[in-house]
Amino acid sequence: MDKCIACGVCAEKCPKKVVDTYDAGLKKRKAAYVKYAQAVPLKYAIDKDNCIFFQKGTCKACEKFCPTDAIWFDEPEKTLDLAVGSVIIASGCEAYDPSAHDVYGYKRFPNVVTSLEFERMLSSSGPFGGHLVRPSDHREPGKIAWLQCVGSRDVHIGGRGYCSSVCCTYAIKEAMLAKAHSKAPLDAAIFYMDIRTHGKDFERYFNRGREESGIRFVKSRITNVLPEDDDGNLRIRYVDSAGKTVEEAFDIVVLSVGLGVSPEGRVLAGRLGIQTDHYGFARTSKMEPVRTTVPGIYVCGGFEAPMDIPSSVVESSAAAGMAATRLADARWTLTRTREVPKEKDTRGDTPRIGVFICRCGSNIAAVVDVPDVVAYAKTLPYVVHAEESMFACSQDTQEMMAKVIREKQLNRVVVSACTPKTHEPLFQETLTNAGINKYLFEMANIRNQCSWVHGQAPEAATEKAKDLTRKAVAKVALQQPLSEPELAITPKALVIGGGLAGMTAAKALSSQGYESFLVEQTDRLGGQALKIHETWDGADVQAYVENMVQEITADPKIEVRLNARIKKSDGFVGNFETTIEGRSGEEILSHGVAIIASGASELKPDLYLYGKDTRVITGMELDQRMMRKDAALGAVQTALFIQCVGSRIPERPYCSKVCCTQSIKNALALKNLRPEMDVLVLYRDMRSYGLREDLYRKAREKGVVFLKYDESVGLAVNQAGDDLEVVFRDTALRRRMVVKPDLMVLAAAMTPPRDNPLAQMFKVTRNDDGFFMEAHVKLRPVDCATDGVFICGLAHAPKPLDESITQARAAATRAVTLLAKKTIRMAGTVAETDPANCSSCGVCVAVCPYSAPSFIEQGPHAGKAGINAVLCKGCGLCVASCRSGAIHLKGFDNDQIFAEIFALDKAG
Repeated sequence: MDKCIACGVCAEKCPKKVVDTYDAGLKKRKAAYVKYAQAVPLKYAIDKDNCIFFQKGTCKACEKFCPTDAIWFDEPEKTLDLAVGSVIIASGCEAYDPSAHDVYGYKRFPNVVTSLEFERMLSSSGPFGGHLVRPSDHREPGKIAWLQCVGSRDVHIGGRGYCSSVCCTYAIKEAMLAKAHSKAPLDAAIFYMDIRTHGKDFERYFNRGREESGIRFVKSRITNVLPEDDDGNLRIRYVDSAGKTVEEAFDIVVLSVGLGVSPEGRVLAGRLGIQTDHYGFARTSKMEPVRTTVPGIYVCGGFEAPMDIPSSVVESSAAAGMAATRLADARWTLTRTREVPKEKDTRGDTPRIGVFICRCGSNIAAVVDVPDVVAYAKTLPYVVHAEESMFACSQDTQEMMAKVIREKQLNRVVVSACTPKTHEPLFQETLTNAGINKYLFEMANIRNQCSWVHGQAPEAATEKAKDLTRKAVAKVALQQPLSEPELAITPKALVIGGGLAGMTAAKALSSQGYESFLVEQTDRLGGQALKIHETWDGADVQAYVENMVQEITADPKIEVRLNARIKKSDGFVGNFETTIEGRSGEEILSHGVAIIASGASELKPDLYLYGKDTRVITGMELDQRMMRKDAALGAVQTALFIQCVGSRIPERPYCSKVCCTQSIKNALALKNLRPEMDVLVLYRDMRSYGLREDLYRKAREKGVVFLKYDESVGLAVNQAGDDLEVVFRDTALRRRMVVKPDLMVLAAAMTPPRDNPLAQMFKVTRNDDGFFMEAHVKLRPVDCATDGVFICGLAHAPKPLDESITQARAAATRAVTLLAKKTIRMAGTVAETDPANCSSCGVCVAVCPYSAPSFIEQGPHAGKAGINAVLCKGCGLCVASCRSGAIHLKGFDNDQIFAEIFALDKAG
């Protein structure tokens, strides 16, 4: 499938028309999901059940006519014997097939689709070209319903008992996108059991969908879907918040299907001898989240548990680090150095520009007239070659591009395709492989800026694509080769924070052979984990922490600094110098990377009589009482847990993620301590995501009572004589209720420090809630925007212990990718100053967020501004702010920018 360019020749030549795409199958709607679920969008798959070759052994027309040799039937089976030291299983998951237990008419009604199918329907490269229409008649819908928990949180036949973790957030995303795609106002309704937007910034996304996009959220589990009429409309019956039975018609019903282990994954687990849980997921320990039951075999992503993309990426880095630990002694012994052609010196040569226009399947070509753009590009100055490709980013196209560069003696390249944010490094590598400087390259984004935004105006989109290509050609003609300085890396790490995440990161670094400083501001290692009794599945946290502390203090590669605070930090990736202040005075630590694991803390509420009545405690305080085996807990008659205390409010519009599971675990512990105890939980949405759903079910079976209170009314806690009195309105019975507990536990928010000097010291940004931000939520979830700085644990966002451990291992692994290099190349697109024109005003020094500009202290240019190229990120802020025109940004100098502007001006 890697060679498939989605040309469609195979489908055209097939006599029985059994070669098709997933999108074509979706259009047909007959068993499309089952039949084409494994097909990559825009790639082609063969229906083996009806293929002449697979049934009779003849034909093979598709193989004969395939222009890229992507199809072959006679490839002999090969057995490969690989000698490896570690194995990582990343076999993924599969979406639930609602036809397995069809209660929603998925197989009967064409306008009932899965969430995965709806994603394709919204895509510009999908079966309807990005137009929001009904599969049955291609009419635009006026009302769409999303039904949550299809195949999740269901113990009936064909269901799965766990929460799939991702469905609530992706349903909100799809509803928001659908509203954006709809020409007329769209009524989007999400029918849910609990809204579980527990990820970082996900609660804000939920609020945005509800308040800004106008999505309706209806708390009701739908049991079936019925036909409304012969026109393809669908009828849903539910009970609204007032307790009334409502019947409502919708044009499309989207089934938010969950995730599960594929049959292939189960077979693989059995083949490798890996133990799995009762759902088929690989069995791991919460203290070793990516380690399977077989030594040397690790797991990540959807085969370990249902999870979203950021969590999968974090787990993949953690698994890679665990695997590398076993291979540390063999590092570099099997490494082969790739031969890179000697770079051709093109300085002074007349520009010879090659332009490559990408069709991106139909993603661009469905709107933009690509051949017309190619023909136009050939007329532009200095362009000696122009061509189109189906997928410019594919491996075969990259090889072809390098060949063309060499044969045509091109010295500059323009690619008109998608976004340079994700693909520019790929094309720059192609230039390097072809023997020319990687900075003699420019990219025009004709997908995001043309086909995606001008889908209704193909002629205008084509003209704009020409404009952007002309602009890129004008700029690249003036590009000059740039060099990348190479710096040595100090092979040591600084880990800030001695909690469980910090200790895990330091231990992971040590296991791979690297030294680290572990700096903790208190007199004891352990952090918040010292206050936690057990994990949600019963693992002893205190025993684990105690063992970890002993290992850390005995490790010769880890230097622990207790009672120490970070005073300042200077330097850059590979060469940091951080000053700490401890009991013995100041100390300067030299290190190549830094991992921030500074943690967060439990909120001490100023409401519900906390601090005024000893019967009111927080969740962590209850954990500590359980650790002490407090006998008073056995005398409690009625215990009441209140969720979301300090979370999901305007002041802190985020979910603290750990509170629901912690309350369920402690509620069960109290029940086990005294079975006759009345234990109640007041909640807004129970967020026992993933496999934690089993714990929630078990608590209900044991008699723990869960009551959803009306958040619009709120709740009140008063002292009525000697009693505590909690007054609220229950949403199920829709009546006022009063509980008089003798123990009240507040599930308080996890909060970051109000003022965190580390942000300024390491040039790391924080989000609106005060947690450190990652460079990219999916692509670089543990990297900071500042190179060489990483984050993990509660410093990043609220999360349970197992996720903190995983993230700490991931951060350590990412740090090792730098430390293992020994040297590092910095970007060539950096600012430089002309000291002769500098007026020493200091504006550049003041505005730079990375502290790259500074005043030269010695020499003939003393007092003038200079740029530290290693710290510079090429943002151009100093260039725009310089009053004297003394600063230039390499690759984006004035003549290049003006060339682009003048090129666009020619559009008129």
